[in-house]
Amino acid sequence: MAPTLFDKEPKPGDLIEISRGAYKHWAVYIGGNEVVHLLPPTHPGGELGFFGELLTLLDSGKAQVRRQKIWEVVGSSEFEVNNLLDDEYSPREPLAIVRDACRMVGRELPYCIATQNCEHFVTELRYGKPESRQVQTAAAIGGVAVAGVAAAILGAALFSSFNKDENKRRRNYSAGLEG
Repeated sequence: MAPTLFDKEPKPGDLIEISRGAYKHWAVYIGGNEVVHLLPPTHPGGELGFFGELLTLLDSGKAQVRRQKIWEVVGSSEFEVNNLLDDEYSPREPLAIVRDACRMVGRELPYCIATQNCEHFVTELRYGKPESRQVQTAAAIGGVAVAGVAAAILGAALFSSFNKDENKRRRNYSAGLEG
C-alpha cells in the first residue's frame, strides 16, 4: 500500500488543489490514490519547468483528460483536498462524479486558460458548474490594475492641463506687467 500523502484523507469525488507557484492545478480524486485531470499537451522534451509549463498553458487550444496516480501528478508540489464551492453549491453524488470523470479519460477537449481550464473541468464534474476562482481572482486583480493605470493617466492629464493653464496665466500676468 502506498504511503498516506494527505493531511485530510480524500474521498472519491473530492477536488485536489495542487500548487504550481503562480497558478493552481486541479484534479478530481477517484479513489485508489488516483486522480483524473485535464492537462494540455506537454512539450516533447518532457519537463519544462515553471515558465515552460505556464507558456504551454497559455498557448494550448486543446487538452487531454488523464487518469494517473496522485503522486505522478503532484510530484514535489504542495497539494490539498479543496472542495472550494461546497458552501455555494451542492456537490453531485460521489459515484456520479467518479463515473463521469472516468468516462472522460482519454478525450481531447478544448482548452482555454480563461474559460476551459483544469479548474473549470473539475468543478463541472463535482458541482455541474464550470467555474474557476483563480481566473475570477486574476480578472479582479487585472481590473484593479487597469483602474490604477487609468487613474494614473487621468491624474497625469489633469496635472498637465492644470500646469498648462497655470503657465498661460503666468504669461498673461507677466505680459500685463511689461506692457
